[in-house]
Amino acid sequence: MEILVFAAVLASAACHAGWNALLKLKLDPALSTSLVAIASGLVTLPFAVMIGPPNASAWPYVIASVIIHIGYYLALAEAYRHGDLGHVYPIARGSAPLVTAILAATLLGEALGVFGWSGVIVLTAGVLLLAVRGGRGARHLDVRSVGFALMTSATITAYTLVDGTGARIAGSAAAYSAWLFVLQGAVMTVYGLMRVGPSLGNHLVANWPTAAGGAVLSTAAYAIAIWAMTVAPIALVAALRETSVLFATLLSTLLLREPWLVARIAATLIVLAGALLLRVR
Repeated sequence: MEILVFAAVLASAACHAGWNALLKLKLDPALSTSLVAIASGLVTLPFAVMIGPPNASAWPYVIASVIIHIGYYLALAEAYRHGDLGHVYPIARGSAPLVTAILAATLLGEALGVFGWSGVIVLTAGVLLLAVRGGRGARHLDVRSVGFALMTSATITAYTLVDGTGARIAGSAAAYSAWLFVLQGAVMTVYGLMRVGPSLGNHLVANWPTAAGGAVLSTAAYAIAIWAMTVAPIALVAALRETSVLFATLLSTLLLREPWLVARIAATLIVLAGALLLRVR
């Protein structure tokens, strides 16, 4: 993987961990995800209008991705309702890269090579190890949080493959990303009104700094990832993006006061080893 793409995806991972941490800082997770998605649509709307739409052939992928992302937001919110960031996040992100790599190789014919596959497997193992002793600990394992985290993981695999393919035929990764966020924001506005009611607007105004911060981080994170998937194998980008768990672990410890355990140190080293293998691929 080229050094520019490698560095960009690492930056994307940091942004992704940042907006997930915001979901746990203040508001109800379901409300937080709605506000971030709505704010993302508002933030990207001017860019979407300025850039213009993607190629017509990409619209089925955009629409499919919007539907999948709604499931992602809902599953993620429920996972955070029942579990800690340091526990939910590694499970949600950890199992997706390997499944994505297998499906990308099978459906898209991507060849990763020995180092590529080794990097994906090692990084996935490290990410999952972070969840073994993370958060509230195995003695207080919440089955619901694990279930919703795994549902989140399934949606991650699905939208990664859809967006990686769609962006490649869109003619412009920027146009694809911008309109994806605009449509997501519109759909999540409807969802938020159904769940919260007319007070949704008041919540958005009252919590605009948090929502806008999350919007900037989330749009930057995924826009970079979508661009990277147009110039590098989808499976490798998906795997490297999961180094976000390292940033999430740091944030969960510093901001959310979740415990730092020895297992996390070992897992961190394994994740870094996997990332290096992806770099030399």
